[in-house]
Amino acid sequence: MQPITLYGGPFSLWTGRARSYLIKSGIAYREEPHASQHFFDTVLPHAGGRRGIPTIEFPNGDVIRDGVAIVDHFEALNGEAFSPRTPRQQIASLLLDAVGAEGFLRPCMHYRWNFDEDNLDFLLFHFQTIFLEEDAKQQVLERMAYIKRNVNPAWGVTPETHAFIEAHHMGTLKKLNAHFSDHPYFLGNKPCRGDFAMIAPLYGHLGRDPAPLNLMQTHAVRLFRWVERMNRPEPDVGEFKKLVALKNEELDYLPNDEVPQTLIDALKHFAIDFVPESGAACDTINEWLDQNKEIPAGTEAERTIGICHFEVEGVSFNTAAQPFRFYVLKRVQDAYDALSVADKEVVSNMLNSCGMTALLEMRLTREIGRANNLEVWL
Repeated sequence: MQPITLYGGPFSLWTGRARSYLIKSGIAYREEPHASQHFFDTVLPHAGGRRGIPTIEFPNGDVIRDGVAIVDHFEALNGEAFSPRTPRQQIASLLLDAVGAEGFLRPCMHYRWNFDEDNLDFLLFHFQTIFLEEDAKQQVLERMAYIKRNVNPAWGVTPETHAFIEAHHMGTLKKLNAHFSDHPYFLGNKPCRGDFAMIAPLYGHLGRDPAPLNLMQTHAVRLFRWVERMNRPEPDVGEFKKLVALKNEELDYLPNDEVPQTLIDALKHFAIDFVPESGAACDTINEWLDQNKEIPAGTEAERTIGICHFEVEGVSFNTAAQPFRFYVLKRVQDAYDALSVADKEVVSNMLNSCGMTALLEMRLTREIGRANNLEVWL
């Protein structure tokens, strides 16, 4: 069977989600940079005209752009094999799915672009692979300067926030290292949707770029092992002695809908900035929607809409409000709404314990769907 083509790059944050899913699902693929003439002439028009990665192309010419959509497609085909079905685990997986999609941009951008002494040669090498021009190095240098000057501040990465970002990331390393000391994956002995979401930032930026990679290998070797594990087709659970004797098909999520305390602790840590930023973004986008009620259904939902303001531990942030955050967050809300009364109580207790309850009420006044490989207003 001819493999699909994955347009992406090892340095790409969001490509990590799709690549890991394809590896763990045993789906044959070949990866190429999104820089060929074929990509521009043939793939891009079918990808909504957005040069976003990851994008996959099937042998018959069909195209899917975006890692979330790619996972959705294959999960629908394989019986939702990586989607937990019990209430607590389902919601925990979907929370991680949302946090991994939109909640790690600050450490990703800070540790990539503010550590030239460690990262510069590494980034120059990688980014030249996506430019066709003969003066690729100059193109990359100009692009890097633009990102530092314009993109980093849009995600709240400024000199005033660096100290918080670094302290919070160190907390992330410690929390996740503790969890992966006891479990090979987030919900036990096989990956869930949340694992595939979280590998995106924790591999593409934070587990490869020299500066953050050094931090991870020095302070969170168990987390680093999970990063390796998520990019290997086998379960790769050798250090977990009780699991070695099990067959691959016997490796499953924890029994009795258990969500480990170590994961609760990690989610509580993620909530510190993810929840206030989500609330501020929700208000900003809803205000924009109220002022733009005439926008026709099917109009593209842009990557960012306005700037939202919030504070975390006395530090002020101004960040771009992202509609896509609520496209993935709505999955948490919809799953919660569909639960029975008894299951809602169990899940609510879990959300309360990790400081995520407020996310259930952060809903846009207009829903987001997909058409022509773009996120659109419904």
